[in-house]
Amino acid sequence: MPTPTHIFIIAGEASGDVLGARLMSALRAGHEDVKFTGIGGARMAEAGLASNFPMQELAVMGLAEILPRIFALKRRISQTIAAIKASRPDIVVTIDSPGFCLRVLRGIDGAGIKRVHYVAPQVWAWRQDRVKHYPGLWDELLCLLPFEPDFFAPHGLNPVFVGHPVLESGADKGDSARFAAVHNLKAEAVPVVLMPGSRVTETSRLLPVFRQTMALLAGTTPKLQPVLAAASGIADTVAAQTQDWPVRPIIVRDVAERYDAFAAARAALTKSGTSTLELAMAGVPMAVTYRVNPISAAMARRMIKVKHVAMINLLANGALVPELLQQDCTPEKLAATLHSLLTDASAATAQRTGFAAALSTLQAPCGSPSSAAARQILACIQRP
Repeated sequence: MPTPTHIFIIAGEASGDVLGARLMSALRAGHEDVKFTGIGGARMAEAGLASNFPMQELAVMGLAEILPRIFALKRRISQTIAAIKASRPDIVVTIDSPGFCLRVLRGIDGAGIKRVHYVAPQVWAWRQDRVKHYPGLWDELLCLLPFEPDFFAPHGLNPVFVGHPVLESGADKGDSARFAAVHNLKAEAVPVVLMPGSRVTETSRLLPVFRQTMALLAGTTPKLQPVLAAASGIADTVAAQTQDWPVRPIIVRDVAERYDAFAAARAALTKSGTSTLELAMAGVPMAVTYRVNPISAAMARRMIKVKHVAMINLLANGALVPELLQQDCTPEKLAATLHSLLTDASAATAQRTGFAAALSTLQAPCGSPSSAAARQILACIQRP
């Protein structure tokens, strides 16, 4: 009996877990006899992966947040490198999370194991000098954004644009009537989606601001109904932290229900990242906000090379949606921005028009993004 193709796959946060699960399905469709080992979360577990350790241990960001856990992270990096070298997979596929994944890839350099990194490090946005450290880390770099190959190719990093898997998410297929029925929402209700992130470090900073924002917005929007989308790993924590909100939010834990909430939403307030693309697919007018430790923010300001941080704004090459970051991440400014989106039909329409144009740039060259990525990985395995 032929030996199954062994793919060691690593995701380090919730968004990577979703990408990993879709990629695993696409890899099985293109090569049925495949075995997966590695690190992932709930979605990859559903796809058949038994994670070597809880993925949530890796989901930290920012210098001040990482420092207290540096020794635990180093230990997990060493354990992962040892597991790869011991099992000798046909290929290692790392997904995003460069702080962890790129150290693992460097640790197996010279071991004769093929390596593909999925989701290009966003060094084009900040700390561009880091790109000089990447040659030799992977055999191929799978890029989600159409402008990334032009940045990485001159450095000999073998970039390939495969399209963005958000287009496969179903974010635009939600059912507003079902959401209203499940949560007993009246026709005059004004649902506003809140997306504070998938990491505890993110939600701990944003939830207090969101609480005050909703209190202020309720003063001008009597039928306001906050809907808080919580990542599965921290949903219980988020629910506990919002029990004293003056306007109690609906806590949405399931992906399908989140997309139903998008369909029902009149506006959204979200952290930067893939969530902006999901909301854009659903046509939800939004504002983007973020707040990190002041030390991390001061360092980032010195290194950022792009005009915008929201992914949808980068694709639109302009300020399509408002960005309220750090000192602008205040309840007063957030409430005023949301109120404008809820009451100014022209502002909402302008955003929706821009969403369609920006999202069109994310189409895979052939087939779905996940199948395009799977084809590249399987071809890499077959190459001498």
